[in-house]
Amino acid sequence: MHHLFKNSLTRFFYGLSRTNPPKHGKNVKWSRQLSQYLGDLEQESWESMEGLVRCSANFVPLSPISLLERSAKVYRDRTSVVYGSVKYTWAETHGRCVKLASALTQLGISPGDVGTKTPISCTPIKAGLIPKSRQCLLRITLTSDPSGTIPDCRKGCLKWLSELNVATLAPNIPAMHELHFAVPMAGAVLCTLNTRHDSSMVSVLLKHSEAKAIFVDHQLLEVAEGALNLLEDMKRKPPILVLVLEADGSSPVTTTSYEYESLLATGCNEFVIRRPKTEWDPISINYTSGTTSMPKGVVYCHRGAYLNSIATVLLHGMGSTPVYLWTVPMFHCNGWCLIWGLAAFGGTNICLRRVSPKEIFECIALHKVTNMSGAPTVLNMIVNSSLSDRQPLPHKVEIMTGGSPPPPQILLKMEELGFGVSHLYGLTETYGPGTSCIWKPEWDSLPSDDRSRFKARQGVHHIGLEDVDVKDPITMENVPADGKTVGEIMFRGNTVMSGYLKDLKATEEAFKDGWFRSGDIAVKHLDGYIQVKDRSKDIIISGGENISTVEVETVLFSHPAVLEAAVVGRPDDHWGQTPCAFVKLKEGFNAMLKN
Repeated sequence: MHHLFKNSLTRFFYGLSRTNPPKHGKNVKWSRQLSQYLGDLEQESWESMEGLVRCSANFVPLSPISLLERSAKVYRDRTSVVYGSVKYTWAETHGRCVKLASALTQLGISPGDVGTKTPISCTPIKAGLIPKSRQCLLRITLTSDPSGTIPDCRKGCLKWLSELNVATLAPNIPAMHELHFAVPMAGAVLCTLNTRHDSSMVSVLLKHSEAKAIFVDHQLLEVAEGALNLLEDMKRKPPILVLVLEADGSSPVTTTSYEYESLLATGCNEFVIRRPKTEWDPISINYTSGTTSMPKGVVYCHRGAYLNSIATVLLHGMGSTPVYLWTVPMFHCNGWCLIWGLAAFGGTNICLRRVSPKEIFECIALHKVTNMSGAPTVLNMIVNSSLSDRQPLPHKVEIMTGGSPPPPQILLKMEELGFGVSHLYGLTETYGPGTSCIWKPEWDSLPSDDRSRFKARQGVHHIGLEDVDVKDPITMENVPADGKTVGEIMFRGNTVMSGYLKDLKATEEAFKDGWFRSGDIAVKHLDGYIQVKDRSKDIIISGGENISTVEVETVLFSHPAVLEAAVVGRPDDHWGQTPCAFVKLKEGFNAMLKN
């Protein structure tokens, strides 16, 4: 950056401060922010080499949108989506997403709604949190407040973000798949809501995200309408409701103003896709489960989503044109980013509204499914399914499991049924999968129990992350690789969230010391593989000793009568806490307390 321009900007801000100086106590903070912004304009290293330029010919912001555009060319006649009698090719999916994006802008969902407000890529940067944008200061110069103070970009960016939010409340159906592409193609931000939430929680999340529209599956209409009524009771303007009906016409007739297919039909085939201005533009908001506190809005950017999409497909060991059965909720971390990732490889999405063992086996046989994913709960459902629900697998089906530490016993039984099971680990804040237990050939010769025990580890980080380690949360020193010393799992890299929506304090706490703190307690083995022992808030401290709920649950799962088990801490006057297990038995089994 030319030094004359930098000096001019320095004088500009200095003049603002002299004309209308910051209030007492804010001078140091203002000076620090100014120093960061000016430092942002330092010449990048590549600019010092003569003859190099960065332009549209050699630099395009990474975005999952490009994966769909490529699949429409490379795999245009390949089946993209199957849902009952509904089938689309990748060319058709691309055309439908373009029209839907166009229709969204006609609803008023468009970056133009915010006029000259500060763009989202202008979020102020705190040292050690996220990379700097060289365009940030220039944008601030153009939008500076006449009062002479540096505008608070965070407020402007959050406003920009909320103006463009499009929420969903739907299961794994084609509309959910299309909205993952169409919403960002309209320049908007997708906010997928958990279908298990009640009206009260949905209203809280809609209020927090300030979604402008919500797409609702017909089976969840009552929940959505209850949430909108609660918003009206709070004197809040509810979002536009778009109802998604079944394609076969089996859905009940309603009086909702907007219907999905009718809205899509109003779109224009020639709509010009609104691409992100920078890779840091947000693409989606995913709310945490809220198991230990109120759900937080985790913001993903186009760059992170693109990289994790590719990384997750590689984690699954997928080749070209896989057939993927959707047993992971699409609302959860954008389907572990696989909605976007499958487009890169021309995969076929087998949509499944309701997950049950019978439907899983039927889909595998009918559609020749090659890959699927699921939490250990899904695996447990499969291994304990009735013989009448099962069908012989036409071939080995690869399944990735994650979401919670899987009991080794479940992994062994899945392999006995003919599934190839791999294990991954991550959080909402890491775009879903962040590590995987990469299998080593030397483990093949181990006894089955040992193989399952090794496979239950969380493993090592994938190619989209810079590093994952287990550290002492106070000293930030790495724990020894002895498989015994516990610490906190920490991440850093391109597939870690941009931050928590409207919660800068929580973002700063999560990114303290330049690492994302997961809150998961783990050990690191001699080979560098990590293994989760518990959540930091779930660990049971009894008589000064730490008891891992995961380890107790694993022991309980070894009992032949146990179907499900969950262990929590129970207050105890003498020990402080003692383990308390909730156990569900398999059908036909009875067990006394002494067993």
